[in-house]
Amino acid sequence: MVWPERAGWPLAGAPRVVRPFDPPARRWEAGHRGLDLAAAAGEAVLAAADGVVAFAGTVAGRPVLTVRHGALRTTYEPVRAAVAVGTRVRAGQRVGWVQPGHCGRRGTCLHWGLLRGEEYLDPLLLPTAATNRAELRLLPPGSAALAQRRAAGRAATAPAGAPGRHGFLLPVRGPVTSRFGPRLHPVLGVRRLHDGTDFGVPCGTPIRAARGGTVVERVLHPAYGHRLVLDHGEVAGHRFRTSYNHALGWTVPVGARVHRGQVVGRVGSTGWSTGCHLHLMMEVDGALADPEQWL
Repeated sequence: MVWPERAGWPLAGAPRVVRPFDPPARRWEAGHRGLDLAAAAGEAVLAAADGVVAFAGTVAGRPVLTVRHGALRTTYEPVRAAVAVGTRVRAGQRVGWVQPGHCGRRGTCLHWGLLRGEEYLDPLLLPTAATNRAELRLLPPGSAALAQRRAAGRAATAPAGAPGRHGFLLPVRGPVTSRFGPRLHPVLGVRRLHDGTDFGVPCGTPIRAARGGTVVERVLHPAYGHRLVLDHGEVAGHRFRTSYNHALGWTVPVGARVHRGQVVGRVGSTGWSTGCHLHLMMEVDGALADPEQWL
């Protein structure tokens, strides 16, 4: 996925999130497929990233504006458009004005959406992607080699241990700092689902495969940072996948077969992270599950 180099909020300043992104577990179910941002009627709506206006019209009686950004597109409603279809716009450029009719008793809102094809994504990924791309951390010469030597030493003192009753290992040995379930997001400041289990361990700590499987994804994600996904196939009549997030980096490529307990990467603090930790996620039969129920 290629993210826009310049991106930001569709309203001036840092608008208050009235209702966060809360997608359904299955595409056809009810959910909230975008963000509601507090706004005043007539307030200027800004293009969230460079792009081309793809639609400016009415859908189900509501004025909608859509801007395409390569493989992504953003939607804004209810908005009276200030630009015509086909217009090239820049991030931060005024593209319309907020209209009343959304959020009801909660006041006037702008509903902001982000899509990749037919898949809805969290719109907050856009400004975060631009911010993460711009941030640089300068380290003294030799820091990388020193980190690798220290990580190798930690690997020798971090045994895989015995598997749990379902055959899954703890990928790291450290305290659980945040469990699966609703919580106040430490970066966004909104209440939303914490979709995995966080283990507080130092950066550079080896990450071990919770079970044997195949590497099916290895990406740098704006929110999850360095992310690796393992497909474990069928276990006890269920299909399992685990994902390992915010890593420093990975030692196995996509397509590799790994065994239970194999070191696949190192703990880091990339993406939406406030410190060194492993964010472990688990899917059972295609749905998010609490990893602690299976480890």
